[in-house]
Amino acid sequence: MIGGSTAERELAELKPWPNPAPAITREERLARLAKAQSLMTTDALIIGAGASLRYFAGVGWNATERMVAMLLPKRGEPVMICPRFEEGSLRASLGIEAPMRLWEEHENPAVQAAQVLAEWGAASLAIDPALAFAMFDALRLAAPEVVMVNAAPVVDGCRSIKSPAELALMSQAKAMTLEVHRRAARILAPGITTGEVRRFIDQAHRALGADDGSSFCAVQFGEASAYPHGLPGEQKLQDGDLVLIDTGCRVQGYNSDITRTYVFGQPTQDQLRVWQVEKKAQAAAFAAVKPGVLCEEIDAVARRVLAEEGFSADYELPGLPHRTGHGTGLSIHEAPYLVRGDKTPLQPGMCFSNEPMIVIPGEFGVRLEDHFHVTEDGAAWFTPPQPAIDRPV
Repeated sequence: MIGGSTAERELAELKPWPNPAPAITREERLARLAKAQSLMTTDALIIGAGASLRYFAGVGWNATERMVAMLLPKRGEPVMICPRFEEGSLRASLGIEAPMRLWEEHENPAVQAAQVLAEWGAASLAIDPALAFAMFDALRLAAPEVVMVNAAPVVDGCRSIKSPAELALMSQAKAMTLEVHRRAARILAPGITTGEVRRFIDQAHRALGADDGSSFCAVQFGEASAYPHGLPGEQKLQDGDLVLIDTGCRVQGYNSDITRTYVFGQPTQDQLRVWQVEKKAQAAAFAAVKPGVLCEEIDAVARRVLAEEGFSADYELPGLPHRTGHGTGLSIHEAPYLVRGDKTPLQPGMCFSNEPMIVIPGEFGVRLEDHFHVTEDGAAWFTPPQPAIDRPV
C-alpha cells in the first residue's frame, strides 16, 4: 500500500468501540409485534428473511431461495416457517419465542404457511414488500382463497419510527464511520489508489468492531466524483483532486452512511463555490425539518437553494440528479424518502440522510451526507456535518 506505514499506524491505534450500545431487548421486539398487529387490516402478516425479520424477530438472516419467514396473526402469537435442517440455527437466532413449522428439502414451504393460515381461519394476508416474487407466487397458489395485499403500511409504519435503543445503535455506527473518515483522510498521498483506500476503510471498520467491516464503500477521485456512484476501475490520487468517500458499517444490523467530499491540495474557485453551495443546501434542508412537514418539502427546500445559486431546480445538470435523502435504519435505504411525491409527514423518531449532491458533468461532484433524526421540535444530527472543503471532520 502506498503510504503503508501511515495506514498501518492508523489501524494499530484503533480498538473495539469502548461503550457499545445495548442490544435490542425481547420486550422491545414484543412491542414491535403488538404495534404491527394494531396496524394490520388483514387477518395475518408474513415477513420473510431480511431486515424486517431481524426487526420483528431478531433473526439477522439474508433472504435466499429457501423460505424462512414469520407468520403473525392479527391476534395471537407468531409462527416461524423454517427448513428442518436450519431449526437449531434459527432457534439460536430468535429474539422472541415462537413455535416452528418445519419443512423438508423436497417439500413446498408455502403449503406449511397455507396450513397455518387455514388453522387461524385467515381470509386475508399482508405480504412483506421485500418477499421474493417466487415465494409470493407459491403462497398465492397454496392458498388461492386468501386475499393478499401489500404489508408496506404495516412494515413501514413500525420501522420508520426509531426507538431510543435504535437511535443509540445508529449513533454508534455513525460515530464509528466518522472516525474512519477522519483516519482515511490522513492516509491519502499522491498516487494512492481508490482500491487501497477502500481496503483501509474496511479494515478500520473491522478494527472498531463493526458487524462485518464496511457494509459498502465508494471512493472517487477527480472527475469520477461527478458520477454519484462512481466509475468502474481504479483511480490514482493527484494533487488538486476532489476526494469523495461514501461509506458505512453496521452495528447489530443498524447502518451508518456518511459521505465526505474534500480537496487533496488547494481548491479551485469553482470547487470552493460548489462546495459552499452544497453546504448551504444541506443546512437549509436540515433547518426545514419539523414534525408534520411533508418529506417532499425537505427535497424542495434543498432544490430552491440550488436554483437561487444558478443550478437546476429539477434533475438536470449541473445540479442535483437524485433525491435529497432517504430513510435509514436496519436497511441503508428505507422508507420514507426525502423526494418529490413522498407526502409522508415527518414524525419524531424518523431517521434520514441529508445529501443534496451537486454534479458538474465532466468535472467533479460534491456530496455532503450526514444523517439526522426528527425530534419533537426539529431535527438532531447524529454526527456533525463537514466543516470545510479542506477538513473532512
